[in-house]
Amino acid sequence: MKKITAYFVRHGQTMLNHYNKVQGWIDSPLTAKGRADAKRAGEQLKNIPFTAAYSSDSGRAIETAHIALRQNPANMNIVQYQYPEFREQCHGYFEGNDLNQMWQFVGAQVKLTSESDVLGTYGLEKARDLIHQADLYGEAEDNAMFWKRLDRGFDKLRANSKDGDEVLVVSHGMTIRSIIDRYAPDLDTGVATANGSITKLEITDDDIHVDFFNKLDFQS
Repeated sequence: MKKITAYFVRHGQTMLNHYNKVQGWIDSPLTAKGRADAKRAGEQLKNIPFTAAYSSDSGRAIETAHIALRQNPANMNIVQYQYPEFREQCHGYFEGNDLNQMWQFVGAQVKLTSESDVLGTYGLEKARDLIHQADLYGEAEDNAMFWKRLDRGFDKLRANSKDGDEVLVVSHGMTIRSIIDRYAPDLDTGVATANGSITKLEITDDDIHVDFFNKLDFQS
């Protein structure tokens, strides 16, 4: 059975992160802190002999991957890919809005008013359905749409890798946390995925095992 080790990194802080705006499929550049987040992650991972590096096709993920890989002495030999399947979830109408206002609007359907209340009561997957239901344009991804896309990304990564490969994947906060919520729910304590944090997965043909989640101080 093929086994791939994947180090998932959340992109560095962006302008919209800094201003507490909803950022899924829309994009914004990294801040100075965000570039430092990316460099720190790269330094943590610089001794990993990556065979390939993947990111979503969002600019913030691509930039984070480039900065992180510059810290690796073998960076010139690491092939890079951008897969839209590893994007953040799409929030439709709410993209770019104030994050707290979105959760007030979404939570009104179930008489809750905050992100922590909605996620604590309904969990990530049902909350994704609630965002879809609240979207005035019906374009936010529901949970089935989100996982169909993400599973396709994992299938593409498997098909592009050999047994024993170690790969970098730069993705997004809620996407990474959703992987944890599904495959290692005990590790999801409700803490947001930190910018530049590292999550280690062991990916086989038919399963995903989580070694650790959301570490800022991992040393290879």
